[in-house]
Amino acid sequence: MAALSRAASSAIRRPLLLLPSSRLQAARSMASSLFGHVEPAPKDPILGVTEAFLADPSPDKVNVGVVSPLILSPRSPSPNLAFCFLCLSEVTDGMGRCFCRRAPTGTTTASPSCSTACARPSAGSPATSTCQEYLPMGGSIKMIEESLKLAYGEDSEFIKDKRIAAVQALSGTGACRLFADFQKRFLPDSQIYIPTPTWSNHHNIWRDAQVPQKTFTYYHPESRGLDFAGLMNDIKNAPDGSFFLLHACAHNPTGVDPTEEQWREISHQFKVKKHFPFFDMAYQGFASGDPERDAKAIRIFLEDGHQIGCAQSYAKNMGLYGQRAGCLSILCEDEMQAVAVKSQLQQIARPMYSNPPVHGALVVSIILNDPELKSLWLKEVKGMADRIIGMRKALKENLEKLGSPLSWEHITNQIGMFCYSGMTPEQVDRLTNEYHIYMTRNGRISMAGVTTGNVAYLANAIHDVTKPN
Repeated sequence: MAALSRAASSAIRRPLLLLPSSRLQAARSMASSLFGHVEPAPKDPILGVTEAFLADPSPDKVNVGVVSPLILSPRSPSPNLAFCFLCLSEVTDGMGRCFCRRAPTGTTTASPSCSTACARPSAGSPATSTCQEYLPMGGSIKMIEESLKLAYGEDSEFIKDKRIAAVQALSGTGACRLFADFQKRFLPDSQIYIPTPTWSNHHNIWRDAQVPQKTFTYYHPESRGLDFAGLMNDIKNAPDGSFFLLHACAHNPTGVDPTEEQWREISHQFKVKKHFPFFDMAYQGFASGDPERDAKAIRIFLEDGHQIGCAQSYAKNMGLYGQRAGCLSILCEDEMQAVAVKSQLQQIARPMYSNPPVHGALVVSIILNDPELKSLWLKEVKGMADRIIGMRKALKENLEKLGSPLSWEHITNQIGMFCYSGMTPEQVDRLTNEYHIYMTRNGRISMAGVTTGNVAYLANAIHDVTKPN
């Protein structure tokens, strides 16, 4: 101890070595010029909406731009009525309780199924050793097993035959990025066909993985529905063996999904052209309220003998936004190929993030593996979807009552979290500047932000900016 004390005293007494001012200036100049060419990145078109919303002091502001578990609707009829973006319910009792125990102030725990799962000792907590240990590079085996059942079916022959290479991923975004890097590494001459429009981050993911991109027709602006003829034409004209990104359900941003019969025609044409379908399934359960029904497109492709890829996310359907819980799976020709593919997916993940997070994976595993909790979760998902469907109907009815000469049938024809309204960027700007209503400039409305407290206000504003002069 005495030696340490003397050493410390000596260090304190030792004079500091100061650089001459000229050398100091040169060092500063070198440091500033090294990164001087770096310009600020453009704001994310989706997340930037929330930033603008939060900065707006207006008591009338409404955010229908993004889905966030941390934003409440300020346009509530009473102080005790708030809207929960985690369980998508409206809080009506004096205690401010909802499905996920959110108070009007925004304090949140989780939905009943998640909170019950979190209370299990096996789920761990930040204070226990369970959450301090690494998962394997491939993630939680139990979570992967349950995720595959959800996507491929409880009694899937592909699961039994061990033909699926699967790893836990950092939600749907991470799953897409892992697959994009896998595609670039092992099929370097391939490209990806992405629908027009799509979730904006899809382009970023495949761009940063250096996979060339092409687009295919999807949305029909005039009908505000699916351009099926254009879609099929692009599938037929793409080179044989092309990779296509498909939204499994609740297409983001349009809310337009093919019918079951259309999916069958798409699958048939993929078979003819030997295309590879990669499904992004971020909203399983959110479209119809039934996870099985929302996986129908995938099941059709499986029935037709396709090899597929699939990205799954539990952000929306379990409210695990911050836990980054997801799964990437690739259906292979046989078990040996699946083992090889999984090993390579793990190798790609290793320098990227090494190991996936544990807590969300444990919550997902517990819920899906417990019949009682899974039943509760299915009821919650159905409640979320039904509320969204109800708000679509209410928005359409309010616009019609205002005497709008436009057709708003597409609001209820579309499905899932988003409504592609058909409003122009200029009309959206008016909504923001005149009514403090925030959404992305492509006119996408997040139906999760529409409540009984603001639907009339929103409809009135939309009517004002869209009515003919």
